[in-house]
Amino acid sequence: MTAGNESPNDKPNGEEQEAAGQVPADSGATDPQPAASEGAPQAEGGADGDALAQAEQILNSADVPPQPSAAGSPEAAELRNDLLRLQAEYVNYRKRVERDRDVAREMAVIGVMNSVMPVLDDIDAARQHGDLVEGPFASIANKLENTLKSYGLARIDEVGVEFDPNIHEALIQQQSADVQFDTVTQILRAGYKANDRVLRAAQVIVSVPEQ
Repeated sequence: MTAGNESPNDKPNGEEQEAAGQVPADSGATDPQPAASEGAPQAEGGADGDALAQAEQILNSADVPPQPSAAGSPEAAELRNDLLRLQAEYVNYRKRVERDRDVAREMAVIGVMNSVMPVLDDIDAARQHGDLVEGPFASIANKLENTLKSYGLARIDEVGVEFDPNIHEALIQQQSADVQFDTVTQILRAGYKANDRVLRAAQVIVSVPEQ
């Protein structure tokens, strides 16, 4: 057999070509499309990008009212008002608690002072009789009076002052040519006040001008 006279059987048929991985050019098979590379331009670089830019330009140029932000919404304003009202109520509550605490402390101190007033009267009587001029009992009496003064206790025992019915209780009233107005001339029992609050009025003798 010569090289120029090849028989049809010597050419590989279609099945043999498929087995060998060869596909004829005219078989009709199409090659897959190449995948887009990472550096390929996106839509904004082409016609779609131009249309998007035009839409944004039209939207920006249009008279569109701004949308209310979350901070300026009615719900946020209502929550803020509720928070401010709650804060004001808490501040008022604290002030009321502190005021009630101060009142309770003051009432407790006044109660103690009222309970020791008979003791103070005995100290005054002993001092007038000369029993507390010196000695340990005189020192104890002075310490007690100083301690009560530190809590705001003050005596009402001034003479020669104008009679004040708010702090004085007139037990005896007598006319005198030496006074121009109702004047306290003698203290029969001392009065007491604490922080400008009268605990007990002083019992006094009052001299009034002659008619």
